[in-house]
Amino acid sequence: MHVTVGELIGNFILITGSFILLLVLIKKFAWSNITGIFEERAEKIASDIDRAEEARQKAEVLAQKREDELAGSRKEAKTIIENAKETAEQSKANILADAKLEAGHLKEKANQEIAQNKVEALQSVKGEVADLTISLAGKIISQNLDSHAHKALIDQYIDQLGEA
Repeated sequence: MHVTVGELIGNFILITGSFILLLVLIKKFAWSNITGIFEERAEKIASDIDRAEEARQKAEVLAQKREDELAGSRKEAKTIIENAKETAEQSKANILADAKLEAGHLKEKANQEIAQNKVEALQSVKGEVADLTISLAGKIISQNLDSHAHKALIDQYIDQLGEA
C-alpha cells in the first residue's frame, strides 16, 4: 500500500476541516456548558477554601478563648488556694491565741483557788491551834502538874496537832 501526496493532502484537509467543524460545533452548542461547569467548579472550590479558612479562624479564636479561660481558671484556683491558706493561718493564730488566753485564765483561777485554800487552811489551823492552846492552858491551869505529867500533856498536845 502506497499512499500518494495527493491522498495525504486530501486526508489532511479532511481531518483539519473536521476538526475545525468540531470546534465550531463545540463553541456553538457545548462551550457555554463546559465553561459553566468549570466556572461552577472554580466557584465551589473557592467557596470551600473560604469556608475552610473561616472555620480555621473560628477554631483559632475558640482555641484562644479556651486557653484564656483555662488561664483565668488556673489563676482563680490559685487565688482561692492562697486565700484558703491565709484564712487557715489566721484561724490557727486565733485558735492558738484563744487557747493561750484560756490557759492563762485557768492558771490564774487555779492559783487563786490554791491561795484561797491556803488561806482557809491556815485559818482553820490557826483556829484549831488556838482551841488546842486554850484547851491545854485550861488543863494546865486546872491541874497541878508535875514534870512528868507536864511532859505527857505537851506530847498529847503535839499528837493532836499532828492529827489536825
